[in-house]
Amino acid sequence: MKKVLTIVAFLIIASCQSPKDDKITSVESPPVIPVEDLFKNSEKRTFRISPNGKYISYLAPWKTRMNIYVKEIGSDSAKVVTNLEDRSIYGYYWANDNRLVYVRDQGGDENLHIYAVDKDGSNLKDLTPFEGVRAQIIDDLEDNEDEMIISLNNRIPQIFDPYRLNIKTGEMNMIYKNPGNITGWQTDHSGALRMAYVTNGVDQTILYRDNENEPFKEVITTNFKETLDPQFFDFENEHIVYAISNLGRDKSAAIKFDLKTGEEVEEVFKSEDVDVEGISYSRLQKAPTFINYTTSRLERKILDSKYEEIFRMLEDKLGADNEYYITARNKEENVFLIYAGNDRHRGAYYYLDYSKKEVEHLADLSPWLNSDHMAEMKPITYETRDGLTIHGYLTLPIGVEAKNLPLVVNPHGGPWARDRWGFNPEVQLLANRGYAVLQMNFRGSTGYGKEFWQSSFKQWGQNMQNDITDGVEWLIDKGIADRERIAIYGGSYGGYATLAGITKTPELYTAAIDYVGVSNLFTWMETIPPYWEPYKDMLHEMVGNPNTIDSVMMKENSPVFHIDKIKASLFIAQGANDPRVKQAESDQMVEALKKNGVNVQYMLKDNEGHGFYNEENRFDFYNAMTKFLDENLKEKEEDIKT
Repeated sequence: MKKVLTIVAFLIIASCQSPKDDKITSVESPPVIPVEDLFKNSEKRTFRISPNGKYISYLAPWKTRMNIYVKEIGSDSAKVVTNLEDRSIYGYYWANDNRLVYVRDQGGDENLHIYAVDKDGSNLKDLTPFEGVRAQIIDDLEDNEDEMIISLNNRIPQIFDPYRLNIKTGEMNMIYKNPGNITGWQTDHSGALRMAYVTNGVDQTILYRDNENEPFKEVITTNFKETLDPQFFDFENEHIVYAISNLGRDKSAAIKFDLKTGEEVEEVFKSEDVDVEGISYSRLQKAPTFINYTTSRLERKILDSKYEEIFRMLEDKLGADNEYYITARNKEENVFLIYAGNDRHRGAYYYLDYSKKEVEHLADLSPWLNSDHMAEMKPITYETRDGLTIHGYLTLPIGVEAKNLPLVVNPHGGPWARDRWGFNPEVQLLANRGYAVLQMNFRGSTGYGKEFWQSSFKQWGQNMQNDITDGVEWLIDKGIADRERIAIYGGSYGGYATLAGITKTPELYTAAIDYVGVSNLFTWMETIPPYWEPYKDMLHEMVGNPNTIDSVMMKENSPVFHIDKIKASLFIAQGANDPRVKQAESDQMVEALKKNGVNVQYMLKDNEGHGFYNEENRFDFYNAMTKFLDENLKEKEEDIKT
């Protein structure tokens, strides 16, 4: 069973924890790493295994686009199954032992189509051949080789209906006609559609039925500020679900919930410090296996002895400095595909034979990169001006003293998301060029509890921005960052924070890079994708309602109205097909700046959406970024010296 959620997203100093070993001059600076080495497509990634365990598949470049390859286990040769030249595959899976299913869009428009193809490359079929329609997979029906359950907004752009889809013929039949207020669907382990999610914009109601022949009944209604997120049905009690919930608590916990009574029946696990993020289970053992949560790094509560042995085996054989993910397994759950990576290594895939207790290396994502040339991402904390503790990460360039360094501040997108520990090619690029990089999980970032998240509501450009500013000032006060050489760079909400930074605190930043960011809260909210419309009232509570007194606040915090305050050099990048942050958000910013006589560098890619997906566009952007930063920050360094 797979649950598809609609997510409105773009796409954390009384006591300070400072980085250890500030002076690292004993280590030589690494060579300059070409942009292309950091941002070219992986050699191989996204490994999957066929249900019978006989075949392995992966994505690899074919004419610079990521396509599916398949090989028989034990064979050295692989066959390319797809031959896409315009756009890489987003994701895929094995539908059965012979047929694979994958999804892709056109030019970044996010109107995903679902395709199916045989493992030898034959019988390719677009299963959802509808113009301007977005397809979502609800359940891949692991035990049904010929069908899957999807949802489509082909009747009305704002709503999605569930269909049973034949992956061989493309025939589809509607399971339930969406009355207009259902925003999500969920199946049980047999593939029966048993749950639905209704919203009025701010409240969510969970609907449940015992079987597909019965009508849905209301179970519980919660405000969007509270979470009851069912993950999967219990294998023994068909009306019990495992869920993640913050009802009656600040930090989300893993619980068991009774859909008949509408009550929590058991708290399975909670962390005192952070939210639970996910619960995994075994179809073979018919039981949950482990629970994920993230502090400064990924952590797990193991519930099953077999999986405890698997993770211990991985640490023993591959090292404890990695984060490990099970990416695929066969039906018998004796063969697993494993991803392992850390902050200095992009990662590798491994084949784990549980019965033999053997781990075999399959491929590195980027074997041309030398981990010794990569910088360490160090967890940090600092205190904001109003006493809030912010968690984040600091990456320092190798081989130089951590003193008076040029700094790039990198706020994340979302904004209701978070930065994580691990390999980040953007961060490594900047550190390799001599820049310190600060990432912070400002208020509103997910994972730190309900109160922390809600403290961001109607705070765009205000306390959320203050959290970013306070992190910069913290590094300046510690002597790590040079006040005269600070840049801010971010994508999506991070792009908005970039523009807000140079209008709210113009003296703080020398340079800024806005990547698919919001410039005008009014026009952004007017042009959200149609499938976000059911959540517009929620957005009004979280960001602001332009039809109320909030409009004053929204204008004050829309950077496009305050370009006269900008002193930093500015570089803007945008995808022409972006459905989340329309091209107009960047166009109006550039136009207003030019009318004011301000020179702005603008990169517009006609074949991209919300971020640059095609390899050649990534090369263009990051080469332009490094040149822009060097011109504005490193030339500033020479000015200071003279």
